[in-house]
Amino acid sequence: MPHTPTNALSPDQKIEALREELRHHEHLYYVLDAPELTDAQYDARVNELRKLEAEHPELVTPDSPTQRVGGKPKEGFAKVAHSRPMLSLDNAYNEAELRAWAERVLGGLPTGERVRYVCELKLDGLSMALQYHAGAKHEAVLKTGVTRGDGTIGEDVTSNVRTIRSVPLHVDAAKLAKAGLPQQFEVRGEVVLPQKAFEKMNADREAAGLAPAVNPRNAAAGTIRTLEPNIVAQRRLEFFAYFLLSEGEPLLPEQSTALQALRDAGFLVNKHARTVDSMDEVLEFIKKAEPLRDGLPYEIDGVVIKVDAIAQQRRLGFTGKAPRWAIAYKFPARAAITQLEDVLFQVGRTGKVTPVAALAPVFIGGTTVTRATLHNADEIARLGVRIGDFVSVERGGDVIPKITEVVEDAKHPRGTREIVFPRLCPVCGSELVRAEGEVDWRCINAVCPARVREELLHWSARGVMNIEGLGESMVAQLLGQSASLIGGEEEVAETGAPVQVTREPLVLSIADLYKLKGKRDQVLALDRVGEKTTDALLAQIERSKSAPLARVLFGLGIRFVGERTATLLAEHFGDIDALMNATADDLEAVNEVGPRVAQAIVEFFAEEKNKTLVHELQKLGLTMQAEKKVIGTTFAGLTFVLTGTLPTLTRDEAKKRIEAAGGKVSGSVSKKTSYVVAGEEAGSKLEKAQQLGVPVVDEAGLLALLG
Repeated sequence: MPHTPTNALSPDQKIEALREELRHHEHLYYVLDAPELTDAQYDARVNELRKLEAEHPELVTPDSPTQRVGGKPKEGFAKVAHSRPMLSLDNAYNEAELRAWAERVLGGLPTGERVRYVCELKLDGLSMALQYHAGAKHEAVLKTGVTRGDGTIGEDVTSNVRTIRSVPLHVDAAKLAKAGLPQQFEVRGEVVLPQKAFEKMNADREAAGLAPAVNPRNAAAGTIRTLEPNIVAQRRLEFFAYFLLSEGEPLLPEQSTALQALRDAGFLVNKHARTVDSMDEVLEFIKKAEPLRDGLPYEIDGVVIKVDAIAQQRRLGFTGKAPRWAIAYKFPARAAITQLEDVLFQVGRTGKVTPVAALAPVFIGGTTVTRATLHNADEIARLGVRIGDFVSVERGGDVIPKITEVVEDAKHPRGTREIVFPRLCPVCGSELVRAEGEVDWRCINAVCPARVREELLHWSARGVMNIEGLGESMVAQLLGQSASLIGGEEEVAETGAPVQVTREPLVLSIADLYKLKGKRDQVLALDRVGEKTTDALLAQIERSKSAPLARVLFGLGIRFVGERTATLLAEHFGDIDALMNATADDLEAVNEVGPRVAQAIVEFFAEEKNKTLVHELQKLGLTMQAEKKVIGTTFAGLTFVLTGTLPTLTRDEAKKRIEAAGGKVSGSVSKKTSYVVAGEEAGSKLEKAQQLGVPVVDEAGLLALLG
């Protein structure tokens, strides 16, 4: 596109002409990697547009290229509900697991139905949802950018997303027509930090006397949640689009056509995607993709395989946490040999003591590794490892380094120092205990500083009470400990040794967080903490009081009680007092709660300090009762399984009606199933129901049962 002469144009025409030209060159540079202008020429056009907009501020629009970076730092990020849950994917690690998944896919579809797959590189970044709304000139304009969050609710990071040059702020009418898109749609994809940008960021951090970021993915996640868009813009993040929705539903009939539509609309789509007709071709794609990981300008850790046809995706549906129509094949962990220099011992929130290997620095898959887990005393014995040994280190799932074996040859002599597992807590000095039948040694001192620190971090986590600002550094300081800035986010250096107490603690338990309001001046006096930070933190802590009972239960850190179990317990017992007084038999009556989980809950509430904590949180105003749902009794005690496509109800709608009538919906058919609700093209579940003699009804039959 030649430079548009603007002398004979009106101000609004000049501005619009410059915007179109800049959008064209942004697309060439950031999406097609085929720039036509030098940086200086591009900057000159931007400055010309800025000058015109400054002279005519009434003509400035949010989708102008000058508006990618601007505005004051944000105070925090608002929460936004996703139009459709952003679920994680199940993983496969070898050919057998991948073929087993393919068999499950075929088993969930009518016999003989052909399945095509789309293979895409699994980018190692963070998921993002972009929502576009109709503009004034038949175009689509970026409205919001939302992080994945907990999969149901994310954070509005629009001001930061706008700085990503590969994200179109504006999709014009011509591109919409070419792509076959309406003016309102949603794009999902992955935000990544390219390797060169990661290296530059770390060089800048080291020059400033800061520790380098651990890896590109963590750096990208930390960057997108930075409260200053100017800093985000400097990091040069990229956004790869891979999913297209409208009002929470796939917009086009195939995933492959959606990828092409995204390209036509001007989005950056990874070029290494391919549609194939068989699992043999999927495996061939994986075989060719794995060697790419060392030469690509961004990190990948596998391949995502999706059923191409959206109609088949709908029939296959979802489990509780992942789609049945997609899977992630994870590449084998990267490994390297290095020397074990020492072993440190860390204490977690449950008191578990974990041995951590201190390693001579070694570069593995884009990251310098200096620490690796040794899991427990039994693992040390199994490996036969000694301090001074040369060891093979893997990044499991390309994330958590672990030692897999001792290397012994002429180049790698054995170490001489035995690893002695401590019998006293390395932080508080209390005697460690190992319960019968368990492999882990634990500190049972409830007020051990290391345990309290981990409890606070767990309590404040995004998927628990979601207290923004209560990160590693802030927790350390509230506990009276020193902290340092690492990787662009506030974290305490993972030395494995006790952190020195440098001042009187402001917090010694979870309950103490809710008393900080009366200690504002003392919080304000902490290092690198100003008035805005203090007030924002106190507001976040106060807001967390309204978190539902299920989050509180999850936050308490009861062994084996994760997010789902906490939700089931809250729904079943209704309030914290009923749960605290429940027997093991009462607990085992809860769906999905077995003897081990029940015993752990009983033991937790048998400890006086835990009961005291709960009562204190009650007095401080936290939510200790589940939200009451009005549930009918028509289907009380009945279990339903849904299969196939119903004529008028979606599966979610049918599920909600069944649950509202007091029934339960299961994902599998058994002798305990009361009814199978079968729609068009019902698959193996219908066959199993017929084999077991389980009653089968269609949608009309379900509605008749509902009355």
